[in-house]
Amino acid sequence: MYDVIIVGAGAAGLMAAISAGRNGKRALIIEHTNKIGEKIRISGGGRCNFTNLYTTSDNFLSENPHFAKSALSQYTQHEFINLVESNNIAYHEKTLGQLFCDGSSKQIIEMLVNMCNKHGVEIRLSCNIATISRNDTFKVDSDQGFFNSKALIIATGGLSIPKIGASDFGYNIAKKFGLNIVETKPALVPLIVSEKQKHLFRDLSGISNFSTVNHEDTHFSDSLLFTHKGLSGPVILQISSYLKKFDNEKISINLLPKINLEELFIAHKNSKQTPAKYLKTYLTNRLVDKLALENSDFKTLITDLSKHKLLHIAKSIHNFEVSISDSEGYNKAEVTVGGIDTKELSSKTMESIKIPGLYFVGEVVDVTGWLGGYNFQWAWSSGFVAGNAIS
Repeated sequence: MYDVIIVGAGAAGLMAAISAGRNGKRALIIEHTNKIGEKIRISGGGRCNFTNLYTTSDNFLSENPHFAKSALSQYTQHEFINLVESNNIAYHEKTLGQLFCDGSSKQIIEMLVNMCNKHGVEIRLSCNIATISRNDTFKVDSDQGFFNSKALIIATGGLSIPKIGASDFGYNIAKKFGLNIVETKPALVPLIVSEKQKHLFRDLSGISNFSTVNHEDTHFSDSLLFTHKGLSGPVILQISSYLKKFDNEKISINLLPKINLEELFIAHKNSKQTPAKYLKTYLTNRLVDKLALENSDFKTLITDLSKHKLLHIAKSIHNFEVSISDSEGYNKAEVTVGGIDTKELSSKTMESIKIPGLYFVGEVVDVTGWLGGYNFQWAWSSGFVAGNAIS
């Protein structure tokens, strides 16, 4: 008999176990793979973007945009940073508040495992659960035996990156207990362009360009990467989370967000340069040459072009429209949008409103952060409040 069983040894599960163990509760973590914190290990190119200095609830998507506020305020990014510092893990800010280990992401995993050991948390790896039932207590039937607990925390993550063990286990448990699931889809994921535009993107593959990407009322500015299938890079991953579907969606790309081409063209109306040569001051040669193949006016002298044609060229750079046909799916997605409906949970404790003692934390919940350490902060915060709520 345990006070709490946590299913999943990822970021949220480890933090929940530590939080419960610190309060003197007997905690067991069950993990179906043979590794602890695998998503932590591979994140940030092996250096783990463990939080973001500027985390607020505005950096998260959910059907209830206010749901994340309570957990994020109970355990802030600054508290996790203090934890990292107290364990002498050196870190740096890469950009936009993103914090990475100077060394290896394994340092974060070792810190969390050491804290589990300190607080008497038991961890069982390669433990596959057959069924979970509930009478007076929760009963977990696994290939390593039966386990009972007063509380159960589901920290099994979403569907992203199945090669490291992602599955729909958490959603199935929620359904078993009658909880609603918000439809899931890949998020922070590269995009595939429509068939009619693939030839253009295939030839541009490998080019990186600082851009602003717009979709409906949302926009992000960051590096964009052309791929042989379409688009990737931080700015594309960010906007991908906001696409309601991936078939026949449209995005608009401003390839030169820091300048106003319309004003520059008008100011240099008597220039003997072609727009193509002019644009090569700001854009990669290969990108300009490819765009010039799509519009012969790129190769005409600026002075010989009408104002209308110059403005049309400027618009093609500042408002480059792309039709999306699909994403690269859960295999390439960093996280999952959707999950356990927040209407089913207490925002203060992550406990099920219908089923006392049943908690859901981390990515399995319908709370999805932006790129840049926000999803890890959600894992730390939601895990902390759930573990702390075990009475």
